[in-house]
Amino acid sequence: MQQTVDNAKGGAGLVGSTIGAITAHIRENELSPGDRLPSESVFSRELSVSRTVVREAFRSLAAMRLIEVRTGKRAIVARLDHTTLSPLIEHGVHTEQISILQVYDVRRTIETRTATLAALHRTSAQAKEIRDLAKSMQDSFEAPEEMMEADVAFHLAIARASRNPIYALIVGAFEGVTRQTWPVGWRSRSDVAEQKAMLDIHTDLAAAIADGNPERASELMALHFDASVRALLAAGIS
Repeated sequence: MQQTVDNAKGGAGLVGSTIGAITAHIRENELSPGDRLPSESVFSRELSVSRTVVREAFRSLAAMRLIEVRTGKRAIVARLDHTTLSPLIEHGVHTEQISILQVYDVRRTIETRTATLAALHRTSAQAKEIRDLAKSMQDSFEAPEEMMEADVAFHLAIARASRNPIYALIVGAFEGVTRQTWPVGWRSRSDVAEQKAMLDIHTDLAAAIADGNPERASELMALHFDASVRALLAAGIS
């Protein structure tokens, strides 16, 4: 760490510069998730700022899920996590800067691709997980909340099976909005046959991924989202 933070800057500027220095340290030293960072006192000395400034920088980085701060232990580099993206999307929906249909349009685009890649790259364990989650949805027909949680996990498992961690981050970021809209879409399918058809698409999609059929997997995912959008429109959501 050669960088020294200019103490002439205001408090916010000091914290911002310290954040930049800490992230630069992670990059320059090629730290990986789980690797420990220098202590607050080391950063304080090397950057010529108070430990209070370093502590605030650590808190900000932890809030962004770039590091993990542990009581009584050194901070470590964090693993990728979607929890910082989800509130941003939810905020956009709640403040009407983003519509629900826009969210589903993006999800359809992304998740037809994750289904394709999952069919090509999934491991045997991942194929089993996806099929088990589809079965859990079928078995939870009388318990919609349990079905919703299995559905959320189903889509995230497919994203992970794509072997592209960016897809898993993006799909995970939609979980908050999904949990708000899923019950509405489910209730709008008043016909039992329509509800069971939705579950059957998930079962067939899981089978296509397990069978290594990317074209069929993509087609089924697109059908699923088309049906979901129709259900939301029928419920008056736009």
